[in-house]
Amino acid sequence: MFERYDSGQRAVLVHISFRSDQEELSELKELAKSAGTEPVYVVTGTRQRPDPKYFIGTGKLEELKTIVESYEANVVLFNHPLTPSQERNLETFLKVRVVDRNGLILDIFAQRAQSFEGKLQVELAQLKHLSTRLVRGWTHLERQKGGIGLRGPGETQLETDRRLLGARIKQIQQRLGKVDKQRSQGRSKRKKAEIPTVSLVGYTNAGKSTLFNRLTGADIYVADQLFATLDPTLRSCHLSSGNEIVLADTVGFIRHLPHELVAAFKSTLQEASGADLLLHVIDAHAEDRDEIMLQVNNVLEEIGAHGIRQIEVFNKIDLMTDIAPHIDRDEDGNPLRVWLSAETGAGIDLLYQALTEVFSSTKIKRRCYLQAHQGDIRAKLFTCAKIIAEHINDSGVNELVIEMDAKYLGLLKAVETEEVH
Repeated sequence: MFERYDSGQRAVLVHISFRSDQEELSELKELAKSAGTEPVYVVTGTRQRPDPKYFIGTGKLEELKTIVESYEANVVLFNHPLTPSQERNLETFLKVRVVDRNGLILDIFAQRAQSFEGKLQVELAQLKHLSTRLVRGWTHLERQKGGIGLRGPGETQLETDRRLLGARIKQIQQRLGKVDKQRSQGRSKRKKAEIPTVSLVGYTNAGKSTLFNRLTGADIYVADQLFATLDPTLRSCHLSSGNEIVLADTVGFIRHLPHELVAAFKSTLQEASGADLLLHVIDAHAEDRDEIMLQVNNVLEEIGAHGIRQIEVFNKIDLMTDIAPHIDRDEDGNPLRVWLSAETGAGIDLLYQALTEVFSSTKIKRRCYLQAHQGDIRAKLFTCAKIIAEHINDSGVNELVIEMDAKYLGLLKAVETEEVH
């Protein structure tokens, strides 16, 4: 047996190229640094398909073992998902801890989570990931309970661990269900008050949190690393038109975001899928920005947010010499893209202008007189309008003073109304 380190310090990175699309090696290096390890060597190679036992071939395996011993590495990071048996076989052969891409991302998320909800979500994802790896990983898991006072039904330690793991997963899911319900109530209240929600989405390290701080005056953590912030943050923002919007800073995306994380962070990602507008923040200086934009849109489609209107925010133009802040518009004059620098503040006024145009005030105020048989209209008004005042007059008529978007005027066709100034 070998010692399983709690965290690796000196890491050997493994990146194998296949014919199918693979993650970029540069991203693996950033992930490794974000996890707190020191990459000491990168092993690369090319294969037609993964080896079922070790993922890599025997020749590459011997090379990897020599490198691990030479550099005194204590962890090997694969830029690919590994099966439980592959991970176990590699650890047995290399005598060091082996972590695949999904496990590495989960480890970073565990370091970043600060809120109660975030910690629960990370733990859920980790336990689901671990549940597939409880397969004779350690010899003590094969032993059955026995001895004086310990004889029982013959449940193995492995079965006990699985049962406890399943119970903990169920408990966390129940707690997250309550949190999800609270978030849904918050979204319902904002919708009822007709306060639009704008979610900042984009690739991790594109500058979302810096832009969020610039727009709202918040002071959330910002760092030049992947997944610097994990927990969602909501702040109100007032536009020049007088309209109020709620900005939501969501978790950054990454190529092939692990399904465990997409499932665990469902309630967090719903801030994006339930938004009225998405600000897709893009690192304009990145060489592979078109590919990254495609990856973000793929994740948005996976969480059901692909149909929501987007404004693309090309950030970090301060790193470019030939781009000035400006707005790109479609043929109807609607804003499509805003080029700016969240770091310097250049072009922020243009983003405010674009948001003001999107959420230009179309609200109207009306005093409505509802008869006793028009309770259904009253119920609909409570879902789509802001009720400013309500009382029943001496004639038994229900008087409501409401504020609503002009697009809902059709609800008032059968109602006696008058304008309120």
